[in-house]
Amino acid sequence: MEIKKSPKADLEGTKTMSILMGLVIAMAALFVGFEWGSYDVQVVTASEGVADIIVEEEIEITRPDDTPPPPPPPPAPVIAEELNVVEDDVELEQQEILTTEDDASSAQVQQYVAPAVVEEEEEAENHIFTVVEKMPQFPGGDAALLKYISTQIKYPVIAQENGIQGRVVVSFVVNRDGSVVDAEVVRGVDPSLDKEALRVIGTLPKWAPGEQRGKPVRVKYTVPVQFRLQ
Repeated sequence: MEIKKSPKADLEGTKTMSILMGLVIAMAALFVGFEWGSYDVQVVTASEGVADIIVEEEIEITRPDDTPPPPPPPPAPVIAEELNVVEDDVELEQQEILTTEDDASSAQVQQYVAPAVVEEEEEAENHIFTVVEKMPQFPGGDAALLKYISTQIKYPVIAQENGIQGRVVVSFVVNRDGSVVDAEVVRGVDPSLDKEALRVIGTLPKWAPGEQRGKPVRVKYTVPVQFRLQ
């Protein structure tokens, strides 16, 4: 028997169209859903702290297990001192201890010799002082010394002709007996004037010697000799 269908009752022709319409509606709904959805956008910059963008998480606080302290070291063994008790009625033998120090006879063999002492007088004879407690003095004082030098000077003719004048400084040593020795020119002007100054100093009479600690000593003395043309 052949089955006959009415063209109006046939749904196969509209099946494809229905599927297409359903797809279109689904796509449209999906598109509208994406457009209307809102999202939280967070911009991270280098200046912000890392802790500001990290989601806080609950971190479990862990603590180290309570470990018991190590046991204390064993106490040192106590050594009991052994005391030997001696009875009072026990007599001990007396022993004599002899040393070389007990023999006083050996100490009398050597005689003490005092070290040699250098007398100050011997040292003063060779030493020349520049400043002493009592300086040597010319008979009559410094004024008499300058007057004596001025009267004894003989102006060299060659120095007069050349117009040479000035002051010659001469040093010398006054001995312990007051004599004048070792004269030398400290600051000269001209050979002729220097030679005349040494000659005059060599004619000086004896001085009162210088003293150090109440004893005469050798003293170095300096005197200026003036040469002036008139």
